Amino acid sequence: MQTLPTATSAAATSQGSEPFLVIDGVSKVYPTANGPYTVLDDVHLEVHEGEFVCVIGHSGCGKSTLLDMVSGFREPTSGQVRLESQPIVEPGPDRMVVFQNYCLLPWLSAYDNIALAVNNVFPELKRNGQAKALVDKHLAMVGLTEAAAKKPGSLSGGMKQRVSIARALALQPKVLVLDEPFGALDPITREELQEELIKIWSEHKITVLMITHDIDEALFLADRVVMMTNGPAATIGEILELPFPQPRDRARLMELPEYFDYRNRALDFLYRRFAHDDT
Repeated sequence: MQTLPTATSAAATSQGSEPFLVIDGVSKVYPTANGPYTVLDDVHLEVHEGEFVCVIGHSGCGKSTLLDMVSGFREPTSGQVRLESQPIVEPGPDRMVVFQNYCLLPWLSAYDNIALAVNNVFPELKRNGQAKALVDKHLAMVGLTEAAAKKPGSLSGGMKQRVSIARALALQPKVLVLDEPFGALDPITREELQEELIKIWSEHKITVLMITHDIDEALFLADRVVMMTNGPAATIGEILELPFPQPRDRARLMELPEYFDYRNRALDFLYRRFAHDDT
């Protein structure tokens, strides 16, 4: 296993061209009554098209702030985030976010929650009658065809998150940003949705950036695991490049001695080298 001194991949260097998504020397500083407060400090990360990257770290390490800058919800104080060499300066449908709390409109059905987004981003599909097919396709992709007419109040947590994922994917984004999407779910549902997510990703090869606090989730899903140091002034401390071929079988993966090598390495980083000091 190799510890990377920076987040720059050898593949990008050898190709001589800028990778798909670049976080280039990004820092985020907020003014406070006690002076400037640095959340992130000089973060560098390169992500290639079709890659699945998980970001882990303790609460307060700036994970969500970092992904907010990829999504366009926040701007860096210094540095730049670029997608296909273009600076990200605002939100857009090319970067869709799935949150832990679903963000569904409770008065709309599962179908209509997705259709509302599709009709706004692709009005021409509504005019030519193709929007329905796109919504139906993505409901079927997450196994919710039979629940299309149900409103969020009649759906389980797992079903709500399936709707959120279907809505995001229906907009055909270049990057899917997942902010602890399974954190509020029970363990069985969580594993089911992890399996569905990896299947969808394997078929469509969309670029994914995902925040998680679950080391096993990160090891099961990701090509690389980005581990953040503690805040304030958090940065990338280490990156694990996982050698396990995709898509993965959970049972077989957990039989591999290498799996536990990587798991122990992540645990060592989080709970020894960068453990929270609660004293």
